[in-house]
Amino acid sequence: MSNPSKIKTAIVILNWNGKHFLEQFLPSVVKFSQGIENEIIVADNGSSDDSIIFLKTKFPEVKILAFEKNYGFTGGYNKALFQIDADYFVLLNSDIEVTENWLKRPTELLDSDPNIAAVAPKIKAFHNKTMFEYAGAAGGFIDKYGYPFCRGRILGEIEADTGQYDDECDIAWASGACMFVRASLYKSEGGLDDDFFAHMEEIDLCTRLKNRGFNLKYTSQSVVYHVGGGTLPNNNPRKLFLNYRNNLLFLYKNLPKKHLLVKIFSRMVLDGLSAIVYLLKFQFAYFAAVWKAHISFYKMLPNFKQKRRTAKSENKPIGIDFNRSIVWNYYVKKNKKFSDFI
Repeated sequence: MSNPSKIKTAIVILNWNGKHFLEQFLPSVVKFSQGIENEIIVADNGSSDDSIIFLKTKFPEVKILAFEKNYGFTGGYNKALFQIDADYFVLLNSDIEVTENWLKRPTELLDSDPNIAAVAPKIKAFHNKTMFEYAGAAGGFIDKYGYPFCRGRILGEIEADTGQYDDECDIAWASGACMFVRASLYKSEGGLDDDFFAHMEEIDLCTRLKNRGFNLKYTSQSVVYHVGGGTLPNNNPRKLFLNYRNNLLFLYKNLPKKHLLVKIFSRMVLDGLSAIVYLLKFQFAYFAAVWKAHISFYKMLPNFKQKRRTAKSENKPIGIDFNRSIVWNYYVKKNKKFSDFI
């Protein structure tokens, strides 16, 4: 017998002192997400601003889950989602403007095939709506050394949207800025790995789902606009530290044994070269962030050894048929777009 209180799609926005984002972007979510099968939920990570008062006053139809402290991106979402009963979750950043019918095609894809675990929409830049946005663009992929990249964004090179990715395709990961995910699978996989705290945690989750045999899809028929860098700007040393450390943790946790040592060693060499470049540019905070990331990685290895035992890795490199280096192609071969690689 079905559960009459269960909703189909729970749109969950994680908030931490983001009243200004809620004021600006929540109206679009409410406007374009109405329906008896949908519920909008704001999970508040112990905000000290007036976020909760604002929500209660201006958006009484929005459900609030108020936490006593900041649990980070991973902890906050896990704490929220494990107490929500729905068919599908939408992890939605507070700095995203959604568009009409943004829910329609992703939920259709999830409805059509139980083997589809997650769906990514087209993510474009809010401040320049002709451009793709860094965090997700037109679907995520991973190169042979574990560097994430997107159709529409290779390293720091971001493309204009000219319709070149107006399609649907398999992807390696969906951005946590806006990700549709089957709730039962999110919960069975234990959700986001809280040891990541923030950054690359959604790539880890997507890889675990793929290693269980599930598919991930991108659709251009759902479009959202993302500000980006809302919590930590892209030039923040803390963000750099998390990206370098979490990338190594992700590789160690998910790589099949036959590729582990070579890939980890290769990434550490490349990270070292990056640190040298930062040093030569007198960017000492960035230089320090890389080395602190490696030290933190070593300290966390004992805990991640157990996680490797429970992760089911396929006997092939991470990614979808992309056994090349985007660093080599970008800096040496001067390939700046996804279309240059295929």
